[in-house]
Amino acid sequence: MTTASPPGIDLDSLTPWFSEHVAPVKSLSAQIVGHGRSNLTYRVEAEDGRAWVVRRPPLSHVQKTAHDMAREFRIISALEPTGFPVPKPYALCTDDSVIGAQFYVMEFVDGIIAVDPNEVGAKFDEGDRRKIGEELVDVLVRLHSFHPEEIGLKDFGRPSGYLERQVRRFGEQLETIRYRETKELDDLAKRLQAAIPEERRLGIVHGDYRLDNAILNDEGHMIAVLDWEMCTLGDSLADMGLLQMYWGNPTSSQLNIGATSVMSLPGFPTWEEAAARYEEKSGADLSGLDFYTVLAHFKLGVILENMYKRFLDGGTVGAGFEMIGQQAVVLGKRGLEVADESTIANLRG
Repeated sequence: MTTASPPGIDLDSLTPWFSEHVAPVKSLSAQIVGHGRSNLTYRVEAEDGRAWVVRRPPLSHVQKTAHDMAREFRIISALEPTGFPVPKPYALCTDDSVIGAQFYVMEFVDGIIAVDPNEVGAKFDEGDRRKIGEELVDVLVRLHSFHPEEIGLKDFGRPSGYLERQVRRFGEQLETIRYRETKELDDLAKRLQAAIPEERRLGIVHGDYRLDNAILNDEGHMIAVLDWEMCTLGDSLADMGLLQMYWGNPTSSQLNIGATSVMSLPGFPTWEEAAARYEEKSGADLSGLDFYTVLAHFKLGVILENMYKRFLDGGTVGAGFEMIGQQAVVLGKRGLEVADESTIANLRG
């Protein structure tokens, strides 16, 4: 922890705002946590050891439809009173003059982020890992069970037309940031546009639901779901398509992103078991999930293209960006493999 201001945060300006809106503090120190690959996350600590988290947008290449701090703050503010596992929200700042961008403050939740297979393998036995995988599914079922209007989120998004908008919006983003040939992602965009299904389960969509976007306690229970920046209202099966992409399978380790290698450890349920559990507990029909899984590959590929462009332009904070460009290519290729094997004719091209 340092008293010098890390990139993207001005502690001299933040401290008086913090004392007025969050808690009385004499001084603050901060460090970047996570990879800083999208919204920037800081652990902020007072002189007496009290800690919070500050979230703000990236330093550059901010898409106009992304990185909305007010939306993140609103969703966790709506979910926290229900007992759903999210950090407690404290304050939102919409004044760019404080640290150079809008930001919000939430609880610092101390626990385990299951991204290192060696750590997870040493900490949790096979029985524990199975329970972690099952709880990952169960918490998603609970999220999808909420009626948005009952928790103040009726106007949080436009559920109808979600899939068409996602395909179009990410295709437009790919064109906006285009700096090299992306034939695999371009092909996926065309196939997805031709295969958009009728939406079946309208509700809350997390948008990036996976094991390493959760914090576990020492017993392996999920105590906080993180990274709500892509949350909206839409077809909630999109979360299952993305979860399938990340789940441990023979090809997912090629992605080298998220908790794919962790989910391949012995003990975790197979994807087939996870999907069956979701169907049983939610009552959902997962036939036709291929579309949502291909969509997940396409969206993440575009996101990584944007991150890599930001890295090339010097607008990233932290390490690990050098391989992101190649990961975007792998995602495009893997998405095409899923599409080619699909029972959905228009996905096969």
